[in-house]
This record gives sequence, structure tokens and C-alpha cells, in this order.
Amino acid sequence: MANTAIATVNPATGETLKTFDALNAGEIEDRLVRADQAFQIHRGTSFARRAELLHRAADLLEADQEGVARTLTTEMGKPLVQARAEAAKCVKAMRWYADHAEALLADERPDPADVRDSGAVRAVVRYRPLGTILAVMPWNFPLWQVVRFAAPALMAGNTGLLKHASNVPQTALYLEELFRRAGYPDGCFQTLLIGSGAVEEVLRDPRIAAATLTGSEPAGRSVAAVAGDEIKKTVLELGGSDPYVVLPSADLDKAARVGVTARVQNNGQSCIAAKRFIVHEDVHDAFAERFTAGMAALTVGDPMDEATDIGPLASEQGRSDLEELVDDAVHQGARALCGGRRPPDHRAGWFYEPTVLAGITPSMRIHHEEAFGPVATLYRVADLDEAIELANDTPFGLSSNAWTRDAVEQERLARDLQAGGVYFNGMTASHPGMPFGGAKRSGYGRELSGHGMREFCNMTTLWYGPEE
Repeated sequence: MANTAIATVNPATGETLKTFDALNAGEIEDRLVRADQAFQIHRGTSFARRAELLHRAADLLEADQEGVARTLTTEMGKPLVQARAEAAKCVKAMRWYADHAEALLADERPDPADVRDSGAVRAVVRYRPLGTILAVMPWNFPLWQVVRFAAPALMAGNTGLLKHASNVPQTALYLEELFRRAGYPDGCFQTLLIGSGAVEEVLRDPRIAAATLTGSEPAGRSVAAVAGDEIKKTVLELGGSDPYVVLPSADLDKAARVGVTARVQNNGQSCIAAKRFIVHEDVHDAFAERFTAGMAALTVGDPMDEATDIGPLASEQGRSDLEELVDDAVHQGARALCGGRRPPDHRAGWFYEPTVLAGITPSMRIHHEEAFGPVATLYRVADLDEAIELANDTPFGLSSNAWTRDAVEQERLARDLQAGGVYFNGMTASHPGMPFGGAKRSGYGRELSGHGMREFCNMTTLWYGPEE
């Protein structure tokens, strides 16, 4: 893996604002030592003490919300309104885990008949922390992606080392400082300012117990290969090309309105964004008209402006990749119902117009590849069978959306859509109380809820035989 410059580059202007030196070998070793030492302390703390610390971190983040939001917008370009919402969501998740972790990790008692049959007088299943977890995190939700790992991991008694994306270093350093200010033991949560090329050596270190990665398929494959060689647990949340199925019984006005938000949230740079809009022929034209009008009406501009709907893409390379997908589709006959170009009034920065492409065929790259930006593909299908077949015609399976008020159709979609979630009459969203993750090449394992929390626990059977 190649190393990348660690720097804050404002995607709205292309200006490099601040650069950082990568940690050297000695500095990495120091952080590994401190993380391991902190684990020996933190693992023995009570749930009450862990909850106290996490509530304190939540309070600090809430007080810092405006400044943190501006850092997110500066580093990766999301509209300021959305950056504030991301910070607020992190506060909510921290408090949720602080309040629920003890119950989620409570000892479990096997069936008494099974206990007797095993020859025991009693047996217990206990969740114990694994150790130091390496988190390799992306830039698109630079606060939320980290907190949704850190909050449950710390509440379970683990410690964390964060290798964040190289274009959000100030956010990464803020997170380390946040947990330090909250009173966590020294080394409990640390940021590693390192390039991607240094990840393998850290992951192979015996003091790293497991790893979690949210990011691209190639990054996931690389981390999984190393972790597999070391026989270490991993959780991967990778790409997505989520379907948005609209059937005749849907509320078309709402489906189109929510569809716009579902596609362009975070400037369209979200793994769980709806990307492929699959619409029954009976309502296709009516939906397409509403949806295209909604996309075309969005305001593209300065992400610090409260009126902006769409800011710049996070990197110049990201915009180039998106342009290649659109140009390939148009060259092969796709039609841009709106957008399909760089905004002519934004010469600086990495902006791209909200775009709707129709006439997509399987030969086009965008049919199978993830479009990471404000570009939607629109399909017309004859019936539910064709809708399901098309929805599943992707290597990804992160989540899915389906608009129908027909209970029979809902049950069929719930059974047959190949994804980690099916959201009916609404858009995919993550919540700390519900498990989140994908199928196929979208990764494995789960985040959030008790399921995600237990991913980095040692589920230990305690068996007690007769004393006499």
C-alpha cells in the first residue's frame, strides 16, 4: 500500500491548509506500549466508571459541536449543517452506549437442563474485552465512523488505536484529545498519524488484538488478508451500491423527496446512500419527473454557507473517478436527465453537479461500480421479480430501500433482497440500537447495537463442577 500525505486540504478551494509528519517507528512503539498498559487498567474498571467517562466525553463533544463541525467541513467538504448533525449523532450514540452497555454485556445463563446435562452445578457466559483494537477509518463521516466503533469498544473495556484517513488529520487528533479530556486512562484511545503503508506492521504487532475497517474494497481486502494471516478478528464495512426500489403503491411525492436526500447526503459520498433507483414502469415517469426536479433544484456551493445543499467532493481524485463513470455511461448511450458535469460557476474546488442518469445498461461501468458522489442511476422495471433481480445484480450488499405499502411485497423484498438491511418507505440510516453491516463484498461483521459491541469481546464459558 502506498503512503499518502497527511494533510488538511480544503476541497472547496484545493488549498493545503496544514500538513503533518507521520509518526516514526519509535513513536508508534510508544503508542502501542501505552495502549497495552491502558488496557490492563481499563479492562478492570466497572461499567459505572466507564459510563461516567463516556458521558463526560459526550458532554465535551456537545460543547465543542460548532468548532468540530467547522473542522469536518474544512477537511472533507460536507455542508456545515450536516457536519453539525454528525457531531450531534455522535453525542447521542455515546450516551446510548453509556446507558445500555452493562445490560448488553450482562452475563448469560444457559438453560438449567443443559447445565445439568453437562455435569456442572452452574454455568455462565461472560463477555470479556479482547484488548487493543486497531480502527482504520474513512474520511466521509470522520467523526461518526470513529465514535460508532470507539463508544462500544471502550464501554466493553477495550482500548483503541485510530488510523484515520490521511485527509482528516485534525479530526483524528481532536478525537484523541476528546477522550483524554474526558478522563480516560493515558493511552486508552490514541490516534496514529501514519500512512497506509504502515498499517500492516501495526496490525501484525501482537499487542493488537483485532481490527475494524470502514473503507474501500481494496483496503478491506488488504487488512483482512493480514489479519487472517495473523488469525485476528476483523469487522469490515466496505462499499455499497444500494438499490432504491419504488413500486406502484408508493407515495411518489415522498419517495422522490426522500430519494433526493438518500442520494446526496454527505455530497453523495456515503456507502449507504441510495445509488440505483429501480422504478416500476407504472410509476416510472411520474417518479422520474419528481426526482429529477428535486436533484436539479439543489444548491451547489460553499459548504460553510448555511444555504448550501451540496459541497465539493472530498478529493480531486474522487471527482475524477466519478467523472470517468459518468462519461463512460454517456459514451455508451446513457442520458443525463440533469447534471453530468462540473458546475461552470465553481472553477476552484472539487465540485460536481447533482446528476440523474437514465438508460443504464449492464455494459456500463456504473451499473456494477459504486458511484461515490451525487450521481443517481435510474432504471425502469416491469414487475417485482425484475426489480429484485436488478437490485441484487451488484457485487455489493450493504443496505437497500423499498417503497411499497403492500404487505405481501414487503415480505417478498425482506426475504429476497441481498443486503444487510431493508428499509421500507424511508431511507437507510444507522442507529446505535440496531445492527449495521453488509453482505457480499460490502463486508462482514456488524457494528452498533449489542451485536456490534460483542464483535470485540471474548465470549467466555464459565463452567463450575461439583465441589465435592
